[in-house]
Amino acid sequence: MKKQPRSVPVYLIAGFLDSGKTNFLKYTLQQDYFNDGSKSLLLLCEEGEEEYPQAMLKKTKTDCVTVDGPEGLTAAALEKYDKQYKPDRVLIEYNGMWSVQDLLNTPLPGSWAFYQIITILDGSAFKLYLNNIRKTAVEMLTNADMVIFNRCTADDPDLVTYQRALRSVNGRAELIFEDKDGQELEAPEPDLPYSLDDPVIVISDENYGSFYIDLDQHPERYINKKVRFLAQIMQDKKFPENVFVAGRRAMTCCVEDIRFLPYLFVYDRARSIANNTWAEIQAEIKWEFHEIYQEEGPVFYVDELKVVTRPKEELIYF
Repeated sequence: MKKQPRSVPVYLIAGFLDSGKTNFLKYTLQQDYFNDGSKSLLLLCEEGEEEYPQAMLKKTKTDCVTVDGPEGLTAAALEKYDKQYKPDRVLIEYNGMWSVQDLLNTPLPGSWAFYQIITILDGSAFKLYLNNIRKTAVEMLTNADMVIFNRCTADDPDLVTYQRALRSVNGRAELIFEDKDGQELEAPEPDLPYSLDDPVIVISDENYGSFYIDLDQHPERYINKKVRFLAQIMQDKKFPENVFVAGRRAMTCCVEDIRFLPYLFVYDRARSIANNTWAEIQAEIKWEFHEIYQEEGPVFYVDELKVVTRPKEELIYF
């Protein structure tokens, strides 16, 4: 019988110093679904107050390697670890001040593959990181499959800020809030700065980010609703003649992270509009399959379109 190739899942645990990464990994390693006799390799890139007891590492068949700098996570270094320890799984407790994207861009040994990226953050302190090292903080949110904010309180208004920060850059990640005892809290529901009951929902520039996030998270709220907002139209000859995309450029953390956030519009006179035209558009939202998406998504059917001059401030902010 042909021998099956090795498959080594890699779990990346990101977060700032003393956010709870070590406690999370200690708990995980001792669970039945993890402690199944498989060999784990733990790459420890940051040493906080908590430590890994040697008895626990031995019991869970975990080899722990201290990585002193990013040079310990090069492709050559990872290959060396793979040959030396031959792990069945790899856990990386990452340094909060190192770039997550740099690691994701590093070639892994042939049998390794990133399985899950979990970001753990101290909810009582994360606002300071957003204010002072925003790019690093946002990068942790951008790449995560799961984000856990611990040490939170249920009535903390910052939880809404954290939720918006995550959804502005990552709509797919699972979001969990926990209190200081590790009990899960219900995620807050942000108040919308406009009314969904209006005959036409007018989205101002300052509210475009809230609209973009809420439509992504709760599309059912907007089906058959009419909206009006200012957008830049982009044309593509590959599109059907009655289709264009339009949206706004948004800055999520810094100048280097400006992104265009487009939607798909259906309009009988789509080809009559020049590329890069600015327009005030009123449209009815449908949720349906479209060949451009290659899946279901929001499709805006234009009721009214008025060409306008370029706004003084083109960017919108989250």
